[in-house]
Amino acid sequence: MIIDTHLHLIDRSRLAYPWLAGVPALNQDFLYATYEREARRLGITASLHMEVDVDPLEMEKETSEVARLAGQADSLLKGAIAACRPEEDGFSAYLERQEANGLIKGFRRVLHVMPDDLSEGATFRDNIRRLGGRRFTFDLCVLPHQIEKAIALADLAPDVPFILDHCGVPDIRAGAEHPWREHMSEIAQRANVTAKISGVVAYADEAWQVETLRPYVEHTIDVFGWDRVVWGSDWPVCTLGGNLSTWVGATHALLEGCSAEEKRKLLADNARRIWNLA
Repeated sequence: MIIDTHLHLIDRSRLAYPWLAGVPALNQDFLYATYEREARRLGITASLHMEVDVDPLEMEKETSEVARLAGQADSLLKGAIAACRPEEDGFSAYLERQEANGLIKGFRRVLHVMPDDLSEGATFRDNIRRLGGRRFTFDLCVLPHQIEKAIALADLAPDVPFILDHCGVPDIRAGAEHPWREHMSEIAQRANVTAKISGVVAYADEAWQVETLRPYVEHTIDVFGWDRVVWGSDWPVCTLGGNLSTWVGATHALLEGCSAEEKRKLLADNARRIWNLA
């Protein structure tokens, strides 16, 4: 059993994705039906939709689209990580509107394509604190040099459960492990941060092999421990380095020799606990 905690869906007939124009390989539709067919064959039994940085005016519309798909019979979709803008004064009202929506399990503000100081603003930080004591997680998608900014947020709001996306976005293509390795060890000391084993195939060159990924995946698991790691497909971004089946196969190869309990924690049990999934 696998719970996919990082699924993107792209439907250009329903939503606007301004950033897609700069990524031709992804500038097409990636629909639920396509994902579901392959996912079921791979043993994926539940998925969380991850926001896709739609036009800010359509953030709540994106959630409605996910709800429509989640409402279909026997849907894999069990929740959504919604887009948000903590740097804006309207965040508090937005948060209150989402509180009543059981589909929403957490939020993300993409940071790795934004100025480094975005998360240091007073409004941003005040709004992150507002998540404390609620049922929501907050996903951190940051570059290695920005992990220090993520650490500051984790320290600022110790009662907020943070999820560090994509093993901290290491530059695998360049073989760069420093300062990524040291920063990962440091952020892992924050008990309110969980790491997501996802995305790494998109950061490697086309000739990557399992051993190319191993130092980054294993270091992430080593420093966070088996109780604070979850798995995500990052579909369709993972297609930049193969496809969904390729990444699932690589994951199983990377986990060869691990115990059945360790595999269950990473692939399903931790996600079920963190997001209260049935």
